Amino acid sequence: MNTDRKALWAVRQSALPSVVRPCPDCSGTRHRPSGKIRVNANGKLLDVWLLLNCAACDRTSKVPVHERVHVSSLDPARRMAYETNDAAVVRELTMSASLAAKNGYLLDWTGTWDLETRTPLYALDDPAPLKVVVSFELPVPVRVERLLVVGLGLSRTEIRRRAGDGRIHLPLALNAKRRQDFELTLHGPGSVDTAKHSQPLGARTGLHTGLSHIGLQDPPQRLPRSAMPRA
Repeated sequence: MNTDRKALWAVRQSALPSVVRPCPDCSGTRHRPSGKIRVNANGKLLDVWLLLNCAACDRTSKVPVHERVHVSSLDPARRMAYETNDAAVVRELTMSASLAAKNGYLLDWTGTWDLETRTPLYALDDPAPLKVVVSFELPVPVRVERLLVVGLGLSRTEIRRRAGDGRIHLPLALNAKRRQDFELTLHGPGSVDTAKHSQPLGARTGLHTGLSHIGLQDPPQRLPRSAMPRA
């Protein structure tokens, strides 16, 4: 069934992730961005660090972004962003999975996102399919099942039941984590059964149907050898 019914869900940023690594001064392991970037020039070579504060004792620590890079290798606008503590660049560096991997720490995304389900809103019991476009404002890894629980206001058990009977059609598994845009389709009650029974002629089904029952001639029968005409 073709439909123009579409809704947009947006994963919005509510906070930046915590940097998880040991603090040298206390037993804390969570660090938050200080909002500052330090640039140190040694002749034509630059060092750039993202500055963090320990959530427990407020100790400042440094995350290497560039080490001993030639000044000409950095885009001038990028260098200016470093030197002026550009908020967008601080945000980018804090969320960078590659920077985390390079420096051997983890990112804790707990409490960093909210789901905005934009209008138009549609009743879930409408049989017409509804396409839902999910977009991500930040690269937070969110389990698909969790998105559906929040977006549809249903229990995990109900989400799994609807995904199992085809009323929620997904491009990936329920337990998969996603951090990039994707689409899913919601089917109302009865629409899945209708689709199953609207198969083209000759499509395979789980039941055997004789051709004579759908208006076609019976298939040729093999005669027993005794009934074959003699030459």
